[in-house]
Amino acid sequence: MSQRRILLSSPHMGGTEKKYVQEAFNTNWIAPLGENVNIFEDQVKEFTGAKAACALASGTGGIHLALDLLKVERGDIVLCSSLTFVASANPVLYHGAKPVFIDSELDSWNMCPRALEKALKYYKMQGKQPKAVIVVNLYGQSARMDEISEICRRYGVPIIEDAAESLGAVYKGRMSGTFGKFGIFSFNGNKIITTSGGGMIISNDEALIEKALKKATQSKEVAAHYQHESVGYNYRLSNVCAGIGRGQMEVLEERVQQKRDIFDKYVAGLDDMEGIEFMPEIEGSYHTRWLSTMLIDPKKLGVSASELIEYLDEHNIESRPVWKPLHMQPLFEDAAYFSVGNDNAKYLFEHGICLPSDTKMTDEEIDRVIELCRERILAHELFA
Repeated sequence: MSQRRILLSSPHMGGTEKKYVQEAFNTNWIAPLGENVNIFEDQVKEFTGAKAACALASGTGGIHLALDLLKVERGDIVLCSSLTFVASANPVLYHGAKPVFIDSELDSWNMCPRALEKALKYYKMQGKQPKAVIVVNLYGQSARMDEISEICRRYGVPIIEDAAESLGAVYKGRMSGTFGKFGIFSFNGNKIITTSGGGMIISNDEALIEKALKKATQSKEVAAHYQHESVGYNYRLSNVCAGIGRGQMEVLEERVQQKRDIFDKYVAGLDDMEGIEFMPEIEGSYHTRWLSTMLIDPKKLGVSASELIEYLDEHNIESRPVWKPLHMQPLFEDAAYFSVGNDNAKYLFEHGICLPSDTKMTDEEIDRVIELCRERILAHELFA
């Protein structure tokens, strides 16, 4: 057994983070204000090309703010990717609105444009106008944002682009997070870059981000006393955590390349095995490969995704299934779900595996993961 556990994806410091955190202590700006926050926001704006950004305590808070700014209210319909983490849809429930889930397409594993249009057409016939579409860019891969944007434009529904896992991804020349009315990033500890915990909301609508900033700081009015005329939230990012973010932005492109290199090593080591299919990179896109993911065909390999995950864990290696679709979660058992034909999200969940994608892994550790995957699969063939 390996002495060091091989992790799925853990924080990887670049070296300058401590300097910026120390600056926060030296200036005593350790609250959700200060130069680190301002510079971190500027870095993300420059990298993505967005006109405005607001650093937050979490990506979930960013989705919540976006829905608030779009005036989502109780009973409203919000369409959302099903194959994603629950944080994409929980904020819909905060507003008392109704999440409606959209199936994936197998080419990108992301929201299926045809299923989306099917849902929008259905609600139009019902005389109901969804208030927003939350599109998730899964595991670092952009959804087909050109098609989805055109569909949403025709039906007059704004897009919230959940780019929590895809900072650094590109689709047809545009950075992930810049296609919707709002883009949301996460800087949780397992993401490509981290602020320990944190997120950001971006937009080209500077006035809306000004409103987001106000709402994220308890909606305080300009007054000598504490004046509040609307509901606000305590969502701003700490200046200390933003110092980590400043240093992390300096190594973002390096981390993305490392993630892609890890994926390429897995492909080189496993792609010859019939029954393994890696997550595609759709035409015109640049996939960050935040997590290296693949599908296991148990009929061809004699091993299921869950059995392989269990085997790796026995050897002190962390891997996971892909996200359990939200339309399969008990929390959303009454929610509507739109697909075209097969339930692709369910298929991807049942056959998908996320391999260790930690940028601190050595080549020897990556080789070990590959060897153990082959060992478990070939063991079945030997005794079949």
